[in-house]
Amino acid sequence: MPPASRQGRPGRQANARDEGLAFADEGVATVPMGGATIIARHLELLGPAGLGLGVAGLCDTGDERYFMRGLVRAGPGPCANRTELRCHGFFVCVADLEDELTRALGADAVARIVDARGDLRSFRLFQNQPAQRERAVERQLRRFMGTHSGRKISYGRYLVDGLDLDYVPAPLDGLLSQL
Repeated sequence: MPPASRQGRPGRQANARDEGLAFADEGVATVPMGGATIIARHLELLGPAGLGLGVAGLCDTGDERYFMRGLVRAGPGPCANRTELRCHGFFVCVADLEDELTRALGADAVARIVDARGDLRSFRLFQNQPAQRERAVERQLRRFMGTHSGRKISYGRYLVDGLDLDYVPAPLDGLLSQL
């Protein structure tokens, strides 16, 4: 039984893993952007005015304004709020994807993943820093993932691999429903 704090519903990701479906075989690609501030350029290149591809994605709460402006600039249509952002296929993660996944998994499961990756000792040292001592473990885990270059990206994959696919976080489930 999932923790009460989990959100989401069984989604396409569960079917993809269960059925061995490869998104690349369906023509779905993940494109690294190099930062949210250049979303308009990616939309111009890939979207209706460029290659004419369907685009969808995730963004962090702090970056949603770049996505809204990028959609207006690139021409798909007006985008003044989250509802319009979702209508264009973009979903906002509360804080970020790692935060969504940590809440879906629960702190204990994320700590086990950190341990399995050989980072538990580093995480315990991090937790003992004065600035971290009063923070909730979920916030500590999220911050820990951002302390080394490349750690957030690699942990994103590990967290998804550890996810109970009956409870996909709502933004990720929304994105997968667009594919």
